[in-house]
Amino acid sequence: MSISVGDKIPAATVTTMTDEGPQPVNSEDFFGGRKVVLFGVPGAFTPTCHNQHLPGFVRHLDAIKAKGVDTIACLSVNDVFVLDAWAQAAGASKAVTFLADGNAELTTALGLELDASGFGMGTRSQRFSMIVDDGVVQALNIEPQAGQAEVSSADAILDNL
Repeated sequence: MSISVGDKIPAATVTTMTDEGPQPVNSEDFFGGRKVVLFGVPGAFTPTCHNQHLPGFVRHLDAIKAKGVDTIACLSVNDVFVLDAWAQAAGASKAVTFLADGNAELTTALGLELDASGFGMGTRSQRFSMIVDDGVVQALNIEPQAGQAEVSSADAILDNL
């Protein structure tokens, strides 16, 4: 069962790249005390993620932040080095915090895992976006098909804000 509006983000550890290298991030600490837009993607560099989903959040960064959002974060079941390479290649490292969920710990705790083994990708994240205020989900948009980025787009988040 997936997380719902009104639920608290579950405790899990993900990783982000810093100037000092990979650092663990506790989800309760990350989401506590601020407003975060979190979007999840099936995989770094995959066509819809790279060409549609991520660019929308970079393009609408200022508009999203103007609505009171402190941080935009991207969650993916990839290792931190792949996510860092993607952030650099997409020119998104200053706009978005990339959260590597290499073992799908947070993705599974959210109930938003996707079985992509038919494509040789194993367990991944469903494509989604959400607004989290002080650790509580305020809006949740789950894409019905992983190859689309409409319901979970930055435009949809702007409508939710």
